[in-house]
Amino acid sequence: MRKYEIMYILRANLDDEARKAEIEKLSKILADCGAKVKESKELGIKDFAYDIAGEKKGYYVDLKIDAEPGSLDEFVRLAKLDRNVIRHLIVVDE
Repeated sequence: MRKYEIMYILRANLDDEARKAEIEKLSKILADCGAKVKESKELGIKDFAYDIAGEKKGYYVDLKIDAEPGSLDEFVRLAKLDRNVIRHLIVVDE
């Protein structure tokens, strides 16, 4: 297993229930991929330096996970299709 860090940005206009549901949905996708979430931080709403997809701010979530290489492809695919996810980034955490 490798260590990864995932950061994704959700739309800032989601209410608390919708935001929690979205975070749980994305965490379930990771669990279904065989990833184990070691640490999860909700960093809150932050302003963007420039507009992204017509949005001026977003809700940031940072995860540290353990996963097999190549097992996160489904997460990437579904995050791209999800209208509530503005951006996402996965990096190897060493």
